[in-house]
Amino acid sequence: MTEDEKVTGGSYAFLGFLAFLNVMNFVDRQLLASFANFIVPDLELTNTQFGLLTGLVFLTFYSAAGLFMGALADTVNRTRLIAVGLGLWSILTAASGAARGFFSLALPRMFIGVGESIMTPTSMSLLADRFPSSRLGFASGFYYMGVPIGVGVSLLVVGYLGPAIGWRNCFYLLGGIGIFFAIAMWFIKETPRRHLASGLEGEAPKQSFGEIIKTLLWALRTSPALLMTMGGGVAFHFILGAATFDQLWYVQERGFERAEIAQITGWIGIVAGLAGNLFGGIGGDIFLRKTGIGRPMFLFWIMLLLAPISLAYRLVDPDTPWFWLGIFAGFFQLGCFYGPTFSTVQELVPPQIRGTVVALYILLLNMAGVAIGVSAAGVYVDYLMAADAAEPYTTALLWFTVISFLAIPLFFFAGRRYDTDRQVLYQALAEK
Repeated sequence: MTEDEKVTGGSYAFLGFLAFLNVMNFVDRQLLASFANFIVPDLELTNTQFGLLTGLVFLTFYSAAGLFMGALADTVNRTRLIAVGLGLWSILTAASGAARGFFSLALPRMFIGVGESIMTPTSMSLLADRFPSSRLGFASGFYYMGVPIGVGVSLLVVGYLGPAIGWRNCFYLLGGIGIFFAIAMWFIKETPRRHLASGLEGEAPKQSFGEIIKTLLWALRTSPALLMTMGGGVAFHFILGAATFDQLWYVQERGFERAEIAQITGWIGIVAGLAGNLFGGIGGDIFLRKTGIGRPMFLFWIMLLLAPISLAYRLVDPDTPWFWLGIFAGFFQLGCFYGPTFSTVQELVPPQIRGTVVALYILLLNMAGVAIGVSAAGVYVDYLMAADAAEPYTTALLWFTVISFLAIPLFFFAGRRYDTDRQVLYQALAEK
């Protein structure tokens, strides 16, 4: 192991703290979807309205603000920027608990997105300055354990705290906890910025906003692997958006009690998600090191092997092992996704724009993937219900699963092209 590849204990501790904050991020974000069987009847929401609240209303502001926040993360103190975002989304999470209808819930959901948009671009930029390229997949995967753990914890909150204190008090409680950790984050020191590329010494120079955009456009023009990795991520997120209706599907078409299924899927989500994140992060690093082929190829094989299970469990009886295997596989596949793709998009751009490219990637994942998935699924479910379809949620979720399979060929070709595009990047950086 070279000197440049060594990682300090402080960096691992910092990674753990960022991962914890990301858990809080996704608990807050997912809580509305997890409480679907409580909030939808309480506020008398339609499936279309619920899809908008968890889709376009939140994600439009989250994604648009995220692009600006990514560029901001490349120019300002990043730890304090995270503290501001955490404080903002926590206050608005608490405010969501006071909602009395669609519009009074939509308003805080809009601006929660602004606060949460700061977290990931800034965190990924910080991690790329603390971890070498050979361990960046692990660091990205570990950080993104916040997704399945956050989703799982939000379901456990629903299953255990929801019946005890009500959904409104759960929002108030989580908002208060977030404000406490925002104060703690404010006092953590910034990390010096440095080059990610091997053999390039020194701290990466800062750029103006105009220079950042120019560099980003250059990277997108010169790296097909970058574009295909982003495209694969968008396709994969179509089903993630539609899966917002999973809790309603479990109760209305598979016969589960709402608190019970939230508890069960919460525990499955945490276990399977942790396994997926570690497998995707560490496995992707090993795959790249052993084969020289980009990490997206690693995702290609995972998605290809799990595709039959992803379809089958939507159709089988919930008493069969295939049903529970399908739920486990869904959370496992979600966990595998983040480490390989987020490390790949950072490795294929100049170091000065890592925060910006992560923000752009998140914008595309959410606006072209999740938002379309959840919003279109809500409208489609209402249409199927009006047409007296037998199982509207099942039908919608199956179609969006099929659409998400477009990611499989995109990840294949991105993996094949990765090494060529990375060499082009290194040559361009060496000439500057």
